[in-house]
Amino acid sequence: MNVGISTASLFNRAFNEDALPIIDRMGADVVEIFLESFCEYTVEFATLLKSRLGNLKVHSVHTVNTNYEPQLFSSNPRSYNDAIETFESVIKAANILNAKNNTFHGRIRIKTGRYDNYEDTGKFFNILIDKAEVYGVNVCLENVHWAMYNYAGYLKEIKPYSPKLKTCLDIKQARLSGYDYREYLKEMADSLQTVHISDYNSDGKILLPGKGIFDFEKLIGELNQVNFNGAIIIEVYNNSYDSYEELATSLEYIKNLVKRG
Repeated sequence: MNVGISTASLFNRAFNEDALPIIDRMGADVVEIFLESFCEYTVEFATLLKSRLGNLKVHSVHTVNTNYEPQLFSSNPRSYNDAIETFESVIKAANILNAKNNTFHGRIRIKTGRYDNYEDTGKFFNILIDKAEVYGVNVCLENVHWAMYNYAGYLKEIKPYSPKLKTCLDIKQARLSGYDYREYLKEMADSLQTVHISDYNSDGKILLPGKGIFDFEKLIGELNQVNFNGAIIIEVYNNSYDSYEELATSLEYIKNLVKRG
């Protein structure tokens, strides 16, 4: 397992090109780059970011879901074609950065509740997966409480129609969805590429790993049991900590737990 930080943790503290050297100095193994808007979804911007990596390896890229991802499942050809063009640009940027994974949310759960036509959705996913595969990138569906994968069991429904779909587990989002993260982990195990981690206190406030009540030693043990060999990525809100030193300390805490196994 590699351990790293998402640049989303530095959102509005430092733009990506400045966040990367900061995270590199912290000693992260890997980074997930949270591309913040359309101006960053380009090969040109990816080339700039690549020059700022230092010793970092890019595990994954993540984009602002609402910019275009819901339209990747649209029946409207103009919306769909614009979204596909943006998606392909993001995947090309990921390839420039040698990122093997695209963290993905997909549709937003508005009005539809849990309803989904799994077969049709699987066909849409397969188009994305095939396009990303050309560039050596996985499409990794993340469990998110307001998006497609907002309940345990969704993956089992979609997998028969999209068997190459990969996944990202977010323990915070599992909690916000009202599910134990282990319910997601059980069905993700063979497809899991990335784990987003954060901590929380008894009031539910999001904190850096090691600052709250979550049992990370137990999580790492469970990841070892499913032979997870991807990346554990610290992803917190920018108001979850005061200083970069705290973020670096949290990173070291998780790295030490992983070393101990």
